[in-house]
Amino acid sequence: MNPLDPRDELTAVNVVTEAGRMGPKEYDGVLLASFGGPEGQDDVIPFLRNVTRGRGIPDERLEEVSHHYRANGGISPINQQNRELKAALEAELAARGISLPVIWGNRNWDPYIPETLQNAYDAGHRRLLMITTSAYSSYSSCRQYREDIGIALTESGLDGKLEVDKVRQYFDHPGFVEPFIEGTAAGLADVQAQLAAAGTPDAPIHILFATHSIPTRDAEASGRSVDEPRHFAEDSAYVAQHLATGAEVMRRMESQSAQTATWSLVYQSRSGAPHVPWLEPDINDAIEELAAQGVKGVVIVPLGFVSDHMEVVWDLDTEALETCSNLGIAAKRVPTPGTHRKFVTGLVDLICERTARNNIKDRPALTQLGPWYDVCRPGCCANFRGEKPTIAGADTRVGMGHDPYPSERVAP
Repeated sequence: MNPLDPRDELTAVNVVTEAGRMGPKEYDGVLLASFGGPEGQDDVIPFLRNVTRGRGIPDERLEEVSHHYRANGGISPINQQNRELKAALEAELAARGISLPVIWGNRNWDPYIPETLQNAYDAGHRRLLMITTSAYSSYSSCRQYREDIGIALTESGLDGKLEVDKVRQYFDHPGFVEPFIEGTAAGLADVQAQLAAAGTPDAPIHILFATHSIPTRDAEASGRSVDEPRHFAEDSAYVAQHLATGAEVMRRMESQSAQTATWSLVYQSRSGAPHVPWLEPDINDAIEELAAQGVKGVVIVPLGFVSDHMEVVWDLDTEALETCSNLGIAAKRVPTPGTHRKFVTGLVDLICERTARNNIKDRPALTQLGPWYDVCRPGCCANFRGEKPTIAGADTRVGMGHDPYPSERVAP
């Protein structure tokens, strides 16, 4: 552990230098925060209760929507993937000579964030820098994590004793985008090979960039600020960030490999009451429309996801690929960043943007939307269920910075 200089008072609050940028600090640990997931059949319903807490959904309804977990032994891959990402981050930090331990906490399953923060404080930590397993801006992928921390600090009595800041949303950071460029090029080559083997080498191929659907009201609130109005494609930072990142993936792939194809942004994992509007089109509906238009090959890029967790292995690898198979469409789902070398080094670069030691002043961003804020603007990604204590926002009283929709399905 790299203790803070005792002269570095915790009461020295966040200093925003420009457009939501936070000045570098001394940190004594990195908090890897994620959604969490069940690790056995007995965990499934308790986990779904956590996800839907406060919504009054009976266990009978939760059981109806648990099939994707049940079909996989009640185990979500996300926890093991977080263990692997934690180990990869620790190895990269050590390779750079950076003495920052990585602490892991989840929103909805063990290790829970409140206990993680208490254990960190008891171990002597006083200032943590948080990375979340979400790259884009929306309530559930950023502000809710900030609320999780703010509530945990307040309810545990650690507010003012333990400080937690957050790295910026990294949807257009090279470390997140470049693995998708590689994967999309390889996926397109794979589908071309499938079509050539079927005797239709010139058949049209379409690339589908897939992300978690969210309620349209949440989408419209994403990136919205009361003090710094910004205009986004489709009136949503969440949508605009995906479109900009998808366009950059296509631009770079075409320039590097001379491969090209049409593409579009689609959504998956919709949940909630049927009368509540969510972002569309659903990926399966889009595949059916493409088939009707004569498309014979599809590359599915899970652009909204950091790792191959349940929403990828079920909604894409099971349901979407089954739709392709039923329609006679050649298909390939490309990998998420996971523990790709470029992704891990990119996350450590994001850490170093914020640290006084080993500081990296450059803040790379591959789209015109970035680099995103270290400190969220007032009103950004509003919580329509009511305001709660948060961290890393210009409208908050507890210290923090800006995370795609939850890493797992939210049951209706």
